[in-house]
Amino acid sequence: MRRRRITKRELTPDVKYNSELVARLINTLMRNGKKTVAQSIVYGAFDVIKSKKKDMEPLEVFIQAVENVKPKLEVKSRRVGGATYQVPLDVPAERQVALAMRWIVTYSQAKKGKSMMQSLASELLDAFDNTGSSIKKKDDTHKMAQANKAFAHYRW
Repeated sequence: MRRRRITKRELTPDVKYNSELVARLINTLMRNGKKTVAQSIVYGAFDVIKSKKKDMEPLEVFIQAVENVKPKLEVKSRRVGGATYQVPLDVPAERQVALAMRWIVTYSQAKKGKSMMQSLASELLDAFDNTGSSIKKKDDTHKMAQANKAFAHYRW
């Protein structure tokens, strides 16, 4: 090990739902330190979810959506004797959440013609229903890991 371990900072839960997961979504969505803008987008998206799924709490929908998007496996490049192999590895829990958030936000931003509030809500609802771009990304990641299972013995 070359350097000291990084200490994880405590994340303060968000104001409205008192959830650390929502706070992480806000931080992932935030650009240029504009947290209030990110908060209004997330809370607006939750309001849209509430109007579309009347029987469920938006926080439950969000948590389930993140659960559905979380990848279990991913591939990492390893150089062995001049050749580069894509080695499948298990994803640590912390990274699973980070990747899920990043994919949801990225594919929400990619949807053009709608406000960010609307596209984030639709991406979360798609992820909740196990459809949509972020779920496809997870499936592609898993397929890649399955395809390279032969190189699993290179993990270290």
